[in-house]
Amino acid sequence: MGLATYFRSTIRDFLLQWTHQHGYDLFEDGLKIYTTIDSRLQKHAEEAVAAHMPVLQQKFEQHWEGQNPWIDQKGYEIKDFIENAIKHTTDYKRLVEEHGNNIDTIHKLLHTPVPTKLFSWKGEIDTVMSPIDTLKYNKRLLHTGFMAMEPHTGHIKAWVGGINHKYFQYDHVMQGKRQGGSAFKAIVYTAALDNGYTPWQKIIDSPVTFKVHGDPPTWTPRNWSRRYTGQKMTLRQAMARSVNSITAYLMKQLGPQLVVDYAKRLGIHSPLEPVPALCLGSADVSVYELVGAYSTFMNKGVWTAPFYITRIEDKNGRVLETFVPQRSEAVSERTAYLMIHMLKGTTEEEGGTSRGITGELKEDNEICGKTGTTSNHSDGWFVGMARDLCAGVWVGGEDRCIHFRSFALGSGARTARPIWEKFMLSVYADPELPYKKGPLLSYEKPVDVEIPEQDANTKKIMLPIQKQDQDEEEQEEDAMIELDVVDRELDVNEIF
Repeated sequence: MGLATYFRSTIRDFLLQWTHQHGYDLFEDGLKIYTTIDSRLQKHAEEAVAAHMPVLQQKFEQHWEGQNPWIDQKGYEIKDFIENAIKHTTDYKRLVEEHGNNIDTIHKLLHTPVPTKLFSWKGEIDTVMSPIDTLKYNKRLLHTGFMAMEPHTGHIKAWVGGINHKYFQYDHVMQGKRQGGSAFKAIVYTAALDNGYTPWQKIIDSPVTFKVHGDPPTWTPRNWSRRYTGQKMTLRQAMARSVNSITAYLMKQLGPQLVVDYAKRLGIHSPLEPVPALCLGSADVSVYELVGAYSTFMNKGVWTAPFYITRIEDKNGRVLETFVPQRSEAVSERTAYLMIHMLKGTTEEEGGTSRGITGELKEDNEICGKTGTTSNHSDGWFVGMARDLCAGVWVGGEDRCIHFRSFALGSGARTARPIWEKFMLSVYADPELPYKKGPLLSYEKPVDVEIPEQDANTKKIMLPIQKQDQDEEEQEEDAMIELDVVDRELDVNEIF
């Protein structure tokens, strides 16, 4: 199958459209396609997924041993879940075409064992199994999406759309969209900083109530601890600890529509409802969108659309089209710099949600990132940034009702962040790659930014530190609601 199978499937659709519009035959005209993917980074990304996901899958199987993992909001197994789910499969639709409304025949065939090949992390399983049992097996699998890009160029360097393209073609980088959870909070804080708030401004951790349509007519977001401290904390501390009440306070002051507007400016093009729950990441977004949004902070506030094809040539080397990323000024350079300062708080501040990142990555290095965990631990997120690279990860079941039952197992720090950590460790260990440890930003602090001394002193975490006994990310509350070297020519046969 080769590297970047999901990526190749994605650009295949684009190229078919492009060749149709420009009067070329993708298969016969010998076109040369140049992509942004770096095979070395792609290999490290796929290896990071392959190292973490089998371990996570084993934990999931142990967690649900003897039980089915599709459960409702109260924790009870969803009745007839598989029977309803199979009606959406190609197998079922084919049987309906062949047998019409003969339900008994269809039911019998769905329960009749047939030669079947199954995906497993230990290798392909060649067995005999009924379509209904095959679906049960596949529904228990956890999935993931990973993307890494260079913030300054917009070049996508690695794209892992799932666990195995042969068996699961659905892409979880751009095609798949799930609730962003606390990973979306960065956008709320961006709107706040761009409208007069500062990272060191203090707000009281207390209940914030919204009027909403429905029953009950009000909504008061809870903190992870189900309580409020009544203490003042800076915005940097609040974001670092993922305190819901303070994110909700900002949402109430700014208004949901303003947050939607900033999300759009940061490249979130998925539908967003201007509702209070958006502050906790209730909207569905993609890995592609979130990585692009976070990259804006590393690029002086300029949003650069992530892109993956640099140029197309004909068989004689004549350039037919050169592609450049769309760019727009999303926020001020000051706001972008302050957002990096805020995000660094997740690794620097006491109680920061990324304090548990391995010390090997922190040593002599500046990194930052944000976890996200949605309601019932259905989705785990992590978007991490290091010098010249921004990467994001999503992990979850094929359906939202399939998930771990505890935050300790299902949080973004446990499900998603390990992939980013393994990827970055491999990148730094690769002597052929240009990505090295060092200051996170390649530009100087804007002249209109002054960091208070107490905030500046938190930079001490750049020194080697011991691993936390317990990952402090567990404080986060659930949300409600080419492929060889850079710019390599891609053979058309590799796409199909």
